[in-house]
Amino acid sequence: MSINLDSLSPAELQALIKSAEAQMDSARKNHVKEVRAKIDGILAGAGLTIGDVYPTRGGKSAKGPKAAVAPKYRNPGNASQTWSGRGKRPLWFVEALKKKGVTAESLLIAGSPSKVVPAKKAAKKIAAKKAVKK
Repeated sequence: MSINLDSLSPAELQALIKSAEAQMDSARKNHVKEVRAKIDGILAGAGLTIGDVYPTRGGKSAKGPKAAVAPKYRNPGNASQTWSGRGKRPLWFVEALKKKGVTAESLLIAGSPSKVVPAKKAAKKIAAKKAVKK
């Protein structure tokens, strides 16, 4: 069965796309189900579990919840916005640092570690320590 796409209206093409995407999703789910059944059969035949074949680090599941990290910085304009200091800097943090007189240290939450080392300086310190050890 072939469809002449040139003769279809934009609405018909959109409906065809949605139908094809739904069919693709269904086919993918069936494929995953079949592969999973084959893997389960192989594991059962060998007397193993998926955890035996693919152990996780530290006994934690790979996609399990991550440990919460205490916030280190607080937005002075909106106290509900905080950042742990890990990952990409939030926009409010970047914007606050652009203001005159505002430093990362000034955004620290009381009681959080105050030592803030910019990434370039930290890399230089690590390189210097390695050079001293040699």
